[in-house]
Amino acid sequence: MLADWIAVDWGTTHLRAWAMSAAGEVQATAASDAGMNGLSRDGFEPALLDLVGGWLAEGRQTPVIACGMVGARQGWAEAPYRAVPCTPLDAGAMIAAPCSDPRLSVRLIAGLSQASPADVMRGEETQIAGLLAARPDFDGVLCLPGTHSKWARISAGEVVSFQTFMTGELFALLAEQSVLRHSVAAAGWDDDAFAEALSDAISRPDRIGARLFTLRAEALLSGLAPEAARARLSGALIGVELAAARPYWLGQDIAVIGAAGIAGTYVAALTAQGALPQQYDGDEMTRAGLTAAHAQRKGASQ
Repeated sequence: MLADWIAVDWGTTHLRAWAMSAAGEVQATAASDAGMNGLSRDGFEPALLDLVGGWLAEGRQTPVIACGMVGARQGWAEAPYRAVPCTPLDAGAMIAAPCSDPRLSVRLIAGLSQASPADVMRGEETQIAGLLAARPDFDGVLCLPGTHSKWARISAGEVVSFQTFMTGELFALLAEQSVLRHSVAAAGWDDDAFAEALSDAISRPDRIGARLFTLRAEALLSGLAPEAARARLSGALIGVELAAARPYWLGQDIAVIGAAGIAGTYVAALTAQGALPQQYDGDEMTRAGLTAAHAQRKGASQ
């Protein structure tokens, strides 16, 4: 099976690739743990070839469009940030990655930056482009939850502004490395505990420090179930994020893009606040964005 072109999402810890047809259909998928963190600059091309070599034809260059941390300063080649307000994609800002294999022609998508308050994104701009490919008239706010959640204002096809929240990373640090690790389960859930903690945090975000320690205290004194503690920790942190991001989402058309589990959690949290968010699959939006980038690049080269 040979790919007409290849879509790549290359993050800090993982590499994912899709063999695409000329019509934009997925012909095959592949993934590995060859993320940016584990590679030197000269290790990117071999890592990609290990994954997609079987999709390449001899005597023909196969276009590869890649997004994510592969374009970071520590990546294959640096794709400089583009300052907002701007469209999520720009064919002219895609950087050619140096390749020794003549079968490869790799282009890296640039991330976005914001001067004040200072912020950056890499990878999310491609998901935003995917959403706009499906909804070109979208005017509202996108929430992209994850390790570092992003909230982006979209208007007239452009990213106007955005803000990052380290909610996912804070959850992992508190659940796995703080004193709360003795009380928070590694898995499991309690919907009621999540909803209660979410509501409390949104109404009183200033009390987050004290509320967090009650998880440990209640586990010792009242036998708080570890699954309930996990849900309450998540509810508290997401609640603080929603309270801070209220100027973004209040009264706006909201789309949430991400993996089903975490995106569903944010949709439930926003719905509890009276919002009407729509949920979109993160992988689908990434592929749609990469497809849009490929079309832009192809059009620019003709």
